[in-house]
Parts: sequence; structure tokens; C-alpha cells
Amino acid sequence: MVLLASSAQWPALPDYRHEWALVDVETSGLRPGRDRVLSLAILVLDAYGNRTGEFSTLLNPGCDPGPVHVHGLTPERLAGAPTFEEVAPEVGALLSERVMVAHNAQFDYDFLAHEFARVRSWIPVRRRLCTLALNRLVGPATPDLKLGTLAAHYGVRQERAHDAQDDVRVLSGILRGSLGAAGQLGLALPLLDCPPRQDYKPYVPKAPCAYRNPGRMAPGGALVQGMKIAVTGDTRVSREELIARSVAAGLNMMTSVSRHTSAVVTNDPAAGSSKLRRAAEEGVPLLDESAYLRLLESVRDGEAKGAVRQERGDGTPMGEAAAPHRTEPGLPAQRTVAPDDPPAARKGRPLAGRRVLVLGGGHEEAAEVRARALYMGASAAVNLSGSVSDVVVLPGGEADRRMSRVAALGLPVHSPDWLLAPMPAVVAELVRGAAGGAPDAAVLVRGAVLDLADSGEAWTVAAMWSQLTPCDVDVVAFALDAGEQVRGDEDFVFYGEPEHPDGTVRLATDGPTEQVVTVDLARLPLEVHRVVVAAAIDGAASFSDVGALEITATCGIGAAPAARATLDAATTERTMILAELYRRGEGWRMRVVGQGYDHGLADLARGYGVDIDG
Repeated sequence: MVLLASSAQWPALPDYRHEWALVDVETSGLRPGRDRVLSLAILVLDAYGNRTGEFSTLLNPGCDPGPVHVHGLTPERLAGAPTFEEVAPEVGALLSERVMVAHNAQFDYDFLAHEFARVRSWIPVRRRLCTLALNRLVGPATPDLKLGTLAAHYGVRQERAHDAQDDVRVLSGILRGSLGAAGQLGLALPLLDCPPRQDYKPYVPKAPCAYRNPGRMAPGGALVQGMKIAVTGDTRVSREELIARSVAAGLNMMTSVSRHTSAVVTNDPAAGSSKLRRAAEEGVPLLDESAYLRLLESVRDGEAKGAVRQERGDGTPMGEAAAPHRTEPGLPAQRTVAPDDPPAARKGRPLAGRRVLVLGGGHEEAAEVRARALYMGASAAVNLSGSVSDVVVLPGGEADRRMSRVAALGLPVHSPDWLLAPMPAVVAELVRGAAGGAPDAAVLVRGAVLDLADSGEAWTVAAMWSQLTPCDVDVVAFALDAGEQVRGDEDFVFYGEPEHPDGTVRLATDGPTEQVVTVDLARLPLEVHRVVVAAAIDGAASFSDVGALEITATCGIGAAPAARATLDAATTERTMILAELYRRGEGWRMRVVGQGYDHGLADLARGYGVDIDG
């Protein structure tokens, strides 16, 4: 296994030469749009790593500063500080035309984007780089990827944790070391495009409806709590007031029409809007505004979500084990694997602790080789990183551009026969922990399950892939009830709505080939029985064009992965269920799924009960 050291010099690689703006914020909470920035530091570097500017300030948010015990920023300390509006021009000038760098960059980016939105502007950042995502690609021999751990690894002294000015200084050393390590591996930087957004506005989530959808409104019938109502066209009462009164009455106000819609409110049924056309296709009843307002005065009681827990005949909750046990052909049946799987449990897995990268070959041939490596206890890498211990070369792999880096790093190179040759029952395992690195993550095959520890921190499922063919891959999540359906459209988390209204499920994009779903299991409503994480391809490409996807399960931001799995869909699939987190008794488990489908994301979402227009 290759242990990468930091580089004393700024990498002399043209692709790494950018103007950089290193950023760190301290905030009053964890949710952009609701919480505020309390402290901000920016360090500007030129393309050669020379410091060319810096800025730091406390900010008066005009609200409670939140967890003072974490950041130490009391109301008294913030009272005389400027507001963000006062410093926004200077901050914008420092960020403009530079690559923004932060550790867990989406967090800092989203908070700044909302602060700019509050002053009627938008964040002038075109691209950003996350040092957490970069180090996931590099794979340094560290126990975890937290800021302090990486600082020690790259030889940077950390003086004051959770101090924006010190954190951004530490970040500059981590960036230097990370770029040096990435240069040794020949990695393309995970720069993420951030197109200008003028629609960034303070986060006001759609209020989730507390009642189940009772279905269509009967002709001449009453409104019932939980009904899905859409409004189209002009209304005499302002649209905002109409929606507010409807939500207060327990109705679920929708922005689109589908087969699940209970009624559509319109004063002009002949207008020909897309909502009215869809209502006609689906047979959804129409109401004029006057009739709707009269019915709104006496809405009938509905069934509260989670009030009735459905059970099977054997007494087990519906949805707890509804998905079939799926296993890879020729691989062991599913088993429960704990992150601290003892060495005794690894007998019969002669490659346990190794990490294998497969180069060359067609999709199906490479998938078969990766499956053999997994069966023998190794984990399968999708990119060259410092954690790769072995490389298997298939026909055509000799010409892979990474082979020169493999040779320079001295990694063992094998033919596919290496995975067929007899191996001793006991092999000296390559445990990174022995060299100060991360402990081995459990290696899961399709159908295997992992017990999720209740540590009080949110669990993260990250999906990474190697971009073999240019196409957009979107990771999404569905929060499902006991009937395997979303309770409302807010339970569908995707690129357009990246956070559940209650903040329990969030989607982050850390790079062009990495997206992350974070689930706060302790705060999920009791009626949520399962969270399904899926990936979908936009356009005509399929997962055979994308290649293998690697998923990792991590408890806490920057922590070492508790488990990892590598998934290969067959040939034509455009959507794939990656994993599912589900309730098991009083705890939670994660199952690796790897089930692909030929249809697109819209069909997948409809299958879970999401209203998709068109």
C-alpha cells in the first residue's frame, strides 16, 4: 500500500495552477438559509501558492449565535461586528475569478450563497474545490479525513480549532500537501462548476403535510386533510394567502398535477395550462375558487401519518424487510457485517485488507474481475489512490494513462489469473492502521447488510465513479413509509430540492464524480421506515458507459468509512438503487442493493409515489 507524503513545493502541474480563495466560516447552526454566518476568513493564493491577500472578520447576524460552546462566539463578542451586507463587496471581490477552496466545501458555499442572497446579490464563485473530496480521491494513510487529522498528516500546526482565521491558515497547508499527493497519482482535481444562480433565496422549505393522502375528491364531496391540491391561473385571493389557509387546514399544496392529485383549483377551466391538461388526462376534478373557499371552511379530519403502524401477519412492520434478499451470482449469501469485523471473521478471505484497481477490458469483463476480488475479501477501487495495493490489467489496460503512475508508485501489477491462483489460507493483511492509517472498512457485496452504530452523528452514503463517458449522474434519496411510498413530494431529495424540509436527509455534490447523501437517523420521523439511495443517468447513456460505482458508508463528516462496496450494473440500466437504510427493531441497518433499471429517474420516482409532472 502506498503512503503518500506531502510535497514541500507547490505542484508544478499546469492543471493545478489556479487563483485560489480559501474560505472558512463559523455559523450559528448547520442549515444554510435558516442559520447565519458568524465569522468569516478568506486567504487568497496565486497559481504558485503565494499569499496575495487575506480577510477575516466577525459578523453580527442579528440573531442567536447558537452553539457558543463550539465556536466561542457570544452575543457580546458579535455585538460590535459588521453585518454581512457591510462586508459583501470586499468578500465578493476576493472570491471573484478564483477557485473557492474549503473543507466540506458545499457547507461553506451554501452559507455564503444565502448570505449574498439576503443582500440581493449572488455569490461570485464559478468553481470550487473541496479538500475533503480531494483527499477521498488521494486516500492518504490517515485514521480519518478531518481537518485536524489532515493537518497533522501534511505537517501543518493547528492552533485554534473552530476559529475561522486559524482554520483557513491550516487549510492552505492541507491544500499544498493534497495537491502534491494528487500530483504523484496524476489525479484530475475534482473541481466543481458553480454556475451563477440568481434564484438563490433564503431557505423556506415546503411545509410537510401531517396527513396521509385520502385520494381523489368525490363529486360534491368535502375536502379531507391530506388531500393534494394544485392551483392554476389567477385567483381573487392572493396565491400566498390561499396556500397559507390551505396548509393551515391540513391540505397538501402541490406545484404540479399527477394521478395522485385530489383536486385542482382554477377560475378558468378552458385556459389550457399544463396543469389543466394533465388534470384532464388523469381525470382529476376541478374546483373554482369560490367553491374551494367554501369547502375550506369545513375540512374533514384526515389520518395522521404514522398514526397506524401496518404489520404483516407475522407481526413484523411493513417495509422492514420488504425488499428481497439480493445477492451477486456466485457470491456468498447476505450477512451482517460490523465495522469492527474481527480478524477471525476474515478466514477464507485471503485478500482481506487489499484494495484492487482494475484497468482495461470491457465493462462485463472488468465487473467479473472486481466481483472475484470482492469474493476474496478485497475492496475494488474505481480510481487510482494512495489506498490502492494491487492493480489487475485486462486487455487494453496497458495503454491506460494511469499505468505510468502505477509504475512510479511501485504497485504490484497482475494479470486476471492472479485472482484464480490458489492462495494460502492466511495472508499477511495490509492493514493501514498499522501505519497510522484508517482501520479497514467492511467490504460488502450486493445484498450484504451493515448494522449502523447509534453514535449520535448522521450517517453518510457517498457514491463515487470514474467518468468513462461524459454524462450527468444524479444521486437521489427517497424517505419511505411502511408502505414503501413517500409521504409527500418533500420526501424526494434530489438536485432540485437537496434537503428535506426537516433537515434529516440532505444531498451534497462534492465533485464532478462524487455525490453524498447524509441521513440523521436519530431525527427521522417514526413513520419513515426506509431511506433509499439511488443514482440516475441523464440522457441516453447507461451505467455500462459510466463503469463501476463505489459507495461508502461513514458516520460523521470526515470520519473513516465503516464500509464500502463496488457496484457494477450490467449493460443498459439508466437508474440504479445503490443502498437502503432501514429500521431493524430499535436500530438501523444499511443494505447494499445494486439493482439497475432501464427506465429513467421520473419512472423510478413515480414508483415510490412522487408526483412527477409530464
